[in-house]
Amino acid sequence: MAYGNTDNNGEVNVEVNGEVNGEGGEVGGGGFACGEPEASASLRAFGAVLQALREHAGFSREELAEIVRFSKHTIASIEQGRRMPDDEFVARAEPALGNTGALRRALPHLTRQPGLARWFRRWARLEAEAISLYTYECRLVPGLLQTEAYARAVSLSVPPVPDAVTLDQRVSARLARQELMSVKRKPPTAFSFIVEQAVLERHTGGEDVTRELFDHLLEVIEGNWNVEFQLMPLRQPVHAGLDGPLMLAETTDNRWYVYSEGQKNGRLIADAKEISVLQQRYAKLRSQALTPADSLGLLKRMRGAL
Repeated sequence: MAYGNTDNNGEVNVEVNGEVNGEGGEVGGGGFACGEPEASASLRAFGAVLQALREHAGFSREELAEIVRFSKHTIASIEQGRRMPDDEFVARAEPALGNTGALRRALPHLTRQPGLARWFRRWARLEAEAISLYTYECRLVPGLLQTEAYARAVSLSVPPVPDAVTLDQRVSARLARQELMSVKRKPPTAFSFIVEQAVLERHTGGEDVTRELFDHLLEVIEGNWNVEFQLMPLRQPVHAGLDGPLMLAETTDNRWYVYSEGQKNGRLIADAKEISVLQQRYAKLRSQALTPADSLGLLKRMRGAL
């Protein structure tokens, strides 16, 4: 259940206790809440049309990926209704697939299934409209940066293990959220990620999953000017994040909200005094982590060692 307390400024602190598997809801890390949505009918229909156009044009997924400069995994996810396509993908795919206009006309009508876990919905609305999103994660790679294989591995790591249908629904919800990263959004959201190096050293899902994850991280970091990524090194004697993971969102009216969570619970914070403290902690984390340039260099060295 969720319950709230109104502070003297009329803001609401929402304490959340929900049914959670691993990490709560569709927040920054990799677990999933029970009751998350499956891919919407419109996403599945769009994917079917894309697949039909691709096959009619005589392209494999790998061949189309090379033409539109998106990965074959992205194309597979869109075709299977697990990922929301962005404007750039459609703009590149249309001329490659005959300029029928079908993809361009269908894009504005795509929706996600309105089935997010009840306790998570308010944060999801804030996240979708945020102009800034900051994430510190010490448990796993934030959800916005995950690959499908990594998302599956995370969900299968945390008891109780979901059945195949539930697993597909959770992964679909996670991948659909990644449209938030697009620089085509108006205005594009500014992202800051701070991830513990130990999270990547864990090799969740095995070597193949980890290689693909590193390749994806490098592609996102180098290809999206609105994304800042920092690694917290293994050795950091003074660490401002010892209380656990943290997410901060700035809305279009320049108000800030914070989401934090632990085992089977989460907390949405709107109190200005609490947020000020957590902003100070995030600022300190930024100064303690490796610089974005050094983090990128370390990621490349770690990938080369696999």
